[in-house]
Amino acid sequence: MLWRLAPMIYGPTVLFALGEGAVVPLLPVIAAELGADVPTAALVAAALVVGQLCGNIPAGWAVARVGERVTMAGGGVLALAGVAGLLLAPSLPVLAAAVLLIGFCAAAFGLARHSFMTTRVPLAFRARALSLLGGTFRLGMFVGPFIAAVLLAIFGDEHATVWFFGACLVATVALVVFGPDPETQVAAPATRDARLSEDTGEVVTGAIPVPGRAGVFRTMWRHRDVLSRLGLAAASLSAVRSARQVVLPLWGVSIGLDAQTIALVVGVSGAIDFALFYASGQVMDRFGRLWAALPAMVLMGAGFLALSVTHDLDDSAMWFALFAAVLGVGNGLSSGILLTLGADVAPQDDPAPFLGSWRTLTDAGGALSPLLVSAIAAALSLSAATGVVGVIGLAGAAAFLRWVPRFVPRAR
Repeated sequence: MLWRLAPMIYGPTVLFALGEGAVVPLLPVIAAELGADVPTAALVAAALVVGQLCGNIPAGWAVARVGERVTMAGGGVLALAGVAGLLLAPSLPVLAAAVLLIGFCAAAFGLARHSFMTTRVPLAFRARALSLLGGTFRLGMFVGPFIAAVLLAIFGDEHATVWFFGACLVATVALVVFGPDPETQVAAPATRDARLSEDTGEVVTGAIPVPGRAGVFRTMWRHRDVLSRLGLAAASLSAVRSARQVVLPLWGVSIGLDAQTIALVVGVSGAIDFALFYASGQVMDRFGRLWAALPAMVLMGAGFLALSVTHDLDDSAMWFALFAAVLGVGNGLSSGILLTLGADVAPQDDPAPFLGSWRTLTDAGGALSPLLVSAIAAALSLSAATGVVGVIGLAGAAAFLRWVPRFVPRAR
């Protein structure tokens, strides 16, 4: 099923991620052209994450009510309005609003396919399928900047990448609207209400109870136990991942490396991360979810802690390259974990509202992490901030060790 419908299952997310990955590195440049200083340009770029954070719960509601196809098509059209805002923005507030809208629409694509995998993919290879889904986003963020570099070399204008994003969105909407719909091509497994599964022999009078859809907030309350425990562990993983993207460039600058060396080290770390995305799914399907989550968190937590004490060493550049590679391995081994755990604990008959809450928690961890790093670095030092991220990683590892066996049993 995955091979037969791969273009429709993975194609929209690949196209969206490629366009987004090409635009993201140049958002600060576009903001600077409108008069933004460095902190303001960083805030404009951060609006993408904020938009995705705000879009998860509405996307969960939309998928549950109108389906994945309509949600993705609508998200693609709205994202085109955001692209128009990037091209025509006369001021920084308009530019920030356009970036926020694009992030809001990105949530629709991520959640729609997450919901599809949860209800359609058999448990035996769910982790591999979701690791491939996570790999599509990694592919976009890895290849997108190279596409942007080529476009800049050809046209000499950063707005060429925005036009490329717009072309990707047009292709995405066309694929979603005119291609076969996986949601109707693959039937979801039948689910029955437990109250109707036993024949007692008694005469049934009155209306037969039919399970109804729960709202987003009712779903959050009903599943507050798993969200407040395993959900917070997942948020810690998202926080460590996000901190990696901030700490590594800042660390390179703080030890006096030039931009090319920093880009090379960060690029190699990203390449290692991307190369391992499918291995994570293999491990989770064969040995269990904990066997991927725990090593990934321990590696990243220990890597950040070890990096935090190397700032003033004579070979600080060598240690920087080494631990950047370690963090790349840890992040690669964690590919698809958040998607898979969310699918495991979501209600199988109507997962979208729960997944909206789950993704909001994990995205909140990723959004708050750079702010935490910035605040600690300003108050103490970058080494202290890096060490705190390492502690969060090890605490997250302990939380996974405690809560994964409780909420995600091996046999379902």
